[in-house]
Amino acid sequence: MRARLQAHAKVLVGAAAFLAALVVSPRSGHALVCSVLDGRPCIYRPFHQVCGVFRHRPCTPELEYPFSEQLQLTIESRDRESDAAPGPDEADGEAAEGLGTIRAVFAALRSCWVPPGKEDSRPGTQLSVRLSFKRNGEIFGKPRVTYVTPGLPEQTRQAYWDAVEAAVERCTPLAFSSGLGGALAGRPFAIRFVDKRSAS
Repeated sequence: MRARLQAHAKVLVGAAAFLAALVVSPRSGHALVCSVLDGRPCIYRPFHQVCGVFRHRPCTPELEYPFSEQLQLTIESRDRESDAAPGPDEADGEAAEGLGTIRAVFAALRSCWVPPGKEDSRPGTQLSVRLSFKRNGEIFGKPRVTYVTPGLPEQTRQAYWDAVEAAVERCTPLAFSSGLGGALAGRPFAIRFVDKRSAS
């Protein structure tokens, strides 16, 4: 009888040690449950979720979808306007009901861009701006330049910036559909302008 009790006790001790190793020492990035007895903050590394000692439940990963990531768009200027201009199904297809897709928004933004005249531009110039919109399609604040090709003369830089401001003025307010306006409100847009025109 005593031997049987000792065997049961060893099994219970082994099981307790195994559970303690899982809960108390989540050293790997894939540990799903954290303990307040751990020697450092309990962080589920793939999602950087920090757990506290006052939580009433285990620290389990909460999937956060990347809704806060910025939307990236590249607008290229070419010698042949037909190469860069959007088709009617992209730019105008949803005009009556409002822009209901990201693709339609990008097409509308492309259609508003008019590059500087060649006398004020330089082939190969790149300019990146960041901006966001309100729910009603108006721009939130002002565009912010995040990159410009180094070494440009001040007059050339100003010509491209004037073209960006004119495009924003020409394009806003965007005619978002009610659903898309709520989804895009406040989300940053990163727009990169690339001048691929020839010098002449």
